Amino acid sequence: MSIADGTLLLVGLIFALLVTGLPLAFITGLVALSFTFGWFGPNALPLVTSRVYGFVTEYSLVAVPMFVLMASLLDRSGIARDLFNAMRVFAGRLPGGVAVQTIVVAFFLAALSGIIGGEIVLLGILALPQMLRLGYDKHLSIGVVCAGGALGTMMPPSIVLIIYGLIA
Repeated sequence: MSIADGTLLLVGLIFALLVTGLPLAFITGLVALSFTFGWFGPNALPLVTSRVYGFVTEYSLVAVPMFVLMASLLDRSGIARDLFNAMRVFAGRLPGGVAVQTIVVAFFLAALSGIIGGEIVLLGILALPQMLRLGYDKHLSIGVVCAGGALGTMMPPSIVLIIYGLIA
């Protein structure tokens, strides 16, 4: 079997398993292990386990649970809501002020938590209803929240940058 055929089979198998409703993490893990076993034989499986163990035992990954804890603390304590209300003073009178303040709050939340999902959830809870109430277009409002959440990968203390640093 050529590499092109194997790639097509791999992608087709992933799509076929996605239809079953299994979580994506299980699907990619199952397909990766089965293709490793099928392509390289049983001798490659100890190499996979040692590589995964080496990656998981990296000292730098200790920061990942701390980012998750920080995001949940920001959510539960109401600091994010207070930050959003404080930004209303600066951006409230601008045209599109709520959208601007959503991006600025996302910038600060990205620096504090480093988690994309946490930011999008917080901004969706805080900013989205307010933008819709003020007459913003639904697509624009959702786009602003998602774009603000994407700042989490670009701000320096982010989980994605830590993982990129480990790989590099």
